[in-house]
Amino acid sequence: MTDPPRTPDGRYIVVDGTLWRATRPDLGEAERDRLVHALMDARRAVGAGKRAADDAAVAKARKAVDAAKVGLGERGPVWWDDGAPDYNRHKVANTPYTDWWAGR
Repeated sequence: MTDPPRTPDGRYIVVDGTLWRATRPDLGEAERDRLVHALMDARRAVGAGKRAADDAAVAKARKAVDAAKVGLGERGPVWWDDGAPDYNRHKVANTPYTDWWAGR
């Protein structure tokens, strides 16, 4: 499996023509690993809650997914500080990355 393309500024990965905010580059390896493991555990808990038809467990697990993604910088406030807007979940073709995407 290859890594998805990353915008030249490193802020986004591109999956199926859509920008997704990349993980914060300032995270240390140990913290990143901890958050990724927490994210995977939470995603498994969402699935388990759904299979058990336990709405409260699903809601709790989804909050844990969100907390891990915020910690990774993939949700919540942007992790860059130059005032650039957030294009998370936008089609590449509708962003300033259009020319880069077309020419890569």
